Amino acid sequence: MKVLDRGVLVGEPPNLWLAEDTNGDLKADKKALIRNDFGRAEGNLEHNANSLWWGLDNWIYTSEHEWYLRLKNGKFEVARTLVRGQWGVGMDDAGRIYRDVNTEPLFADIVPQQYYVRNPNLVRTRGLYETLVDPDKTAIWPVRPTRGVNRGYRAELLRPDGSAAYYPGVSSPMIYRGDRLPKELSGNAFVVDSPTNLVHRYVISDDGNGRIDARDAYAKGEFLASTDERFRPVNLFSAPDGTIYVVDMYRGVVQDVQFQTEYLRDYIVRHQLELPVHKGRIWRVVHDTTTRDRKPSLSKETPDRLVAVLSHPNGWWRDMAQQLLVQRGDRSVVPALKELALAASDYRARLHALWTLDGLDAIDADTVTRSLADRSPDVRASAIRLSERWLAEPDHPLQAAVLALAEDANWSVRRQLAASLGALPPSDRVHALTRLLIRYADDPITVDAAISGLQGREAAVLTSLLAEKTPNADAIAMLAGAATKSRDRDAVQQMIAAAADTNRPQAQRLALLRGLDAGITGAVRPTGGLANATGAAAAAGAGAPGVVGGGGRGRGGQSPSNLFTEEPTRLIALASGTGAIADAARQIVARISWPGKPAPSGPVVPPLTPDEQKRYAAGAELYTIICVACHQPDGRGKEKIAPTLVGSRFALANPAIPARILLGGKEGSVGLMPPLASLSDDQIAAVLTYVRREWGNAASAVDAPTVREIRGLTATHMRPWTEPELLKLLAGRGGGGGN
Repeated sequence: MKVLDRGVLVGEPPNLWLAEDTNGDLKADKKALIRNDFGRAEGNLEHNANSLWWGLDNWIYTSEHEWYLRLKNGKFEVARTLVRGQWGVGMDDAGRIYRDVNTEPLFADIVPQQYYVRNPNLVRTRGLYETLVDPDKTAIWPVRPTRGVNRGYRAELLRPDGSAAYYPGVSSPMIYRGDRLPKELSGNAFVVDSPTNLVHRYVISDDGNGRIDARDAYAKGEFLASTDERFRPVNLFSAPDGTIYVVDMYRGVVQDVQFQTEYLRDYIVRHQLELPVHKGRIWRVVHDTTTRDRKPSLSKETPDRLVAVLSHPNGWWRDMAQQLLVQRGDRSVVPALKELALAASDYRARLHALWTLDGLDAIDADTVTRSLADRSPDVRASAIRLSERWLAEPDHPLQAAVLALAEDANWSVRRQLAASLGALPPSDRVHALTRLLIRYADDPITVDAAISGLQGREAAVLTSLLAEKTPNADAIAMLAGAATKSRDRDAVQQMIAAAADTNRPQAQRLALLRGLDAGITGAVRPTGGLANATGAAAAAGAGAPGVVGGGGRGRGGQSPSNLFTEEPTRLIALASGTGAIADAARQIVARISWPGKPAPSGPVVPPLTPDEQKRYAAGAELYTIICVACHQPDGRGKEKIAPTLVGSRFALANPAIPARILLGGKEGSVGLMPPLASLSDDQIAAVLTYVRREWGNAASAVDAPTVREIRGLTATHMRPWTEPELLKLLAGRGGGGGN
């Protein structure tokens, strides 16, 4: 839910409603349908649209959903975004958006999300959904044994005392922005883990130059933990009274039945955790050195008073004041807002004043220009964003002030600049972003933010970077990937020629091939990528455990053959050598097609029969309902959640193997694939048929009798399948009953 000035936004997938109380009895007597595509009615509970968070920029952010919205001039506008997060959204004083997913506690949008949607040629999105926590340097410390989790049967996941060492189900990130708890908590991040009955605290640090990370607040302890197994914190709020509110669902079962392992179901029954229910409560975290703030009544305040509240020390009050001013649209406060934006002693008040002016469509170039020189890097970064409405005007005086910030000492300012320069006129944009990429080519966030504004011009900028003496490897790889993904044949041939040039630095040659490979696969990889990994696997999702090939053509999926109209002799010559460049070239040659390319050896898969076509269509519908949240529409999976299905050696193996996975679930390096034995034999056969013939996959269809046979053979297998077990089956060993 999101409370507005007049009504409450209510998400009830697939519907988003505006509920209103017209007679003052605090009960909604009127509701209007805003959207009917807010998630999926049939979607699983743990992967559906959620979170309606009004951001500093006046957009209402969502989690695990493909669009977000804003209320402007009394009407809701919707904009597309990339699906990120799982449950919950948080925001810090600078307006950065935070999310988390499954076992990964904290991600931040270092660069706002809208930039990564505008260029469909991106092959990586660094800066969006950046992980802040090193998984090797964080741990949780429950105060009780926590064997009642999905994988509680795995001793290696538990300490000797039976407590989990890492999150089985983290959610609801919250940045504390209140003023009635000790100051050292200000700006800290808090997350809940309901399976292990705790609230974890992270200290977020800035290195002094705009780069942030997070670390555990306690060496071996928790902010809040309970010995009561029914303590289930599911949400957190930085509260209006300056404290922290903890929403406790208080019940024995929090794992959705669709994802329960057989082990957990048995644990629930043995410990009688099904009841009671409807015992939820809200805890307030206070401190004995402070008193709580008064109860707010901002809906009754005058516009002038709301402007004053923008300077309140508690972020909740500032947020609500801004939201009310924007929704009410009273422009009489514009002079006071401009004064506050330029003269307030607290940078947070200056930020709120600027974005309130923007929400009222009252922001002006002079205020923005002066804010570009603000002493706070967060204000400067926001001023760059706000300047975009004028940057598109040729020779606007604001352009020079914005471009000068390429010399700014702060990374957050320069990264925002890289994103915002995409608003310049085309010729100015290419020149400015080329200079920025040459200077900061080793920063993946700057690189991806810059390329997001270069749609259709990636090849031209790539040519400029290749003329430089410095390697610029990451920028070259990402530009090459984007140009390839755009299916620019001339650019691809030029890249191959440059990669074959032995007079060119090897780092450049290898970067070109890695980018070419990433662009051929065509999928956007959220983080990591070429900057943090070796080879194209990190950027393109290839070469990961369980992945082979993926360049073929099944019933669906598109082969990259349209890139090559004749045999790529230079590329083949490169592939015939030895070393890293030859390895990269061979990987590309294996993926692509051209007229006359010899067919790969192996059995030919016949076309689907009419009955199999019906099964495929039914599987496509089931995939959208059950599987798409984790494995994604393109089948390439979701980072930290699910692996790719494109070319997956398990999905495309003998049908007995993927049938086992769907019936029993699977342990993996990415996460737990839940068992789906509740589906019928026909449904499992349909999903498998779809997966095995979509996205270029070309394996045989699966029928219900096969699934029924495997269901019977594995009836005594009570735990999810492990990688070694499945590899043993792949090798043809141990396929008998019960295995």
